[in-house]
Amino acid sequence: MTKTSLARTLREPAELVAADLAPATALPALERVAARYAVAITPALVDLIDKSDPDDPIARQFVPTAAELEMQPGENADPIGDHPHSPVSGIVHRYPDRVLFKLVHVCAVYCRFCFRREMVGPGKENALSDSAYRAAIDYIRTHGEIWEVILTGGDPLMLSPRRLSEIMADLAGIDHVKIIRLHTRVPVADPARISDDMVAALKVEGATTWVALHANHARELAAPARAACARLVDAGIPMVSQSVLLRGVNDNVTTLSDLMRAFVECRIKPYYLHHGDLAPGTAHLRTTLALGQELMRQLRGRVSGLCQPGYVIDIPGGAGKSPVGPNYVLAEQNTAADPRDAASETRYRIVDYCGDVHLYPPEI
Repeated sequence: MTKTSLARTLREPAELVAADLAPATALPALERVAARYAVAITPALVDLIDKSDPDDPIARQFVPTAAELEMQPGENADPIGDHPHSPVSGIVHRYPDRVLFKLVHVCAVYCRFCFRREMVGPGKENALSDSAYRAAIDYIRTHGEIWEVILTGGDPLMLSPRRLSEIMADLAGIDHVKIIRLHTRVPVADPARISDDMVAALKVEGATTWVALHANHARELAAPARAACARLVDAGIPMVSQSVLLRGVNDNVTTLSDLMRAFVECRIKPYYLHHGDLAPGTAHLRTTLALGQELMRQLRGRVSGLCQPGYVIDIPGGAGKSPVGPNYVLAEQNTAADPRDAASETRYRIVDYCGDVHLYPPEI
């Protein structure tokens, strides 16, 4: 963050109370939450919060509550199973052609539903050591199947442009690495940080850069955030979105539609809508899978195809992401001897976005 933003970021429960983001009666509970999970709300996000609305969707994402002290069965400090797929420090190699590269363990803002909430923030290791960084680069270099490196953490854009430029050059210098993707909330949390120097640092010869922006409500894409995203896209850096389906934040089709349209207006292609992970103390923010599927069905008929994300769940234990959107094909009974032979295909029942059923191939 810029020094000014860093100095004004709210980090202590008493600061939240003083800023009218939490009642004074909640202070003891919030101090217990903050002792375990990191708290940070940047000025850009404070400005978006409607303090008169007790259910404000921006506040719900970032202002801690006593509900985070309540653990539910199945919740896990490593809910998506990064650990078993980490061959060296900083690397998660779950899928054949790509790795996560966790450079830092700090963020501009800490989401209350974060699946890495036990691993990030004050008191945790801030960044990879030099030796761990070199070992991670060596791992990528010696595994020729790695086509894409995804910079995550923490938030990689918390690094300085100078350091990011060095990292981008190191990765682009590996012949088989063709894509470098950065997962970030910084364009929303601290838009001014997306400076000309930062944008220049992300462009590199030898690899294509993509940026995945995390936002969960259309109000997060206010004018400063849109300008920050425009600086990236105008520089030739394509962007995709990541969102989490959150109870009380975006769990209705109107809010989801507004969010996905806002992404597309910013030239950001909606990519993933994540079902909430089983992170400790996050049950109050999770929805059911059935609700997510119904919302995706409603979204399909309501907004442009450009606005359709994939609804996915990270299977607990490390088995990876699986699409869990609604199934539009019913009673599939393809008995063709050759599945490529359309002439011998049997009939399917296909459901449209209104819920009506159609036969395919149609009856003549």
